[in-house]
Amino acid sequence: MGDRWHVEVDRSLCIGSAQCLHHAPDGFRLDSARQSHPVDPDTDANERVLEAAESCPVEAITITLGDNGEPVFPPEE
Repeated sequence: MGDRWHVEVDRSLCIGSAQCLHHAPDGFRLDSARQSHPVDPDTDANERVLEAAESCPVEAITITLGDNGEPVFPPEE
């Protein structure tokens, strides 16, 4: 059984570039204000969702491990 992730989008940072949709079209949606939302905030670990977070030009997407909240992206420095 793989890791579960919790995915969040900081709407105060999101600029609606839709890069997340390009990388993970099943993982994100834009609302009428062009703000991104995860389709399922609690999801199985998924390379496409990670690519979406990495591609966000304003780093509005954060991913943590669902069981303990440990950061997946952005990584702790």
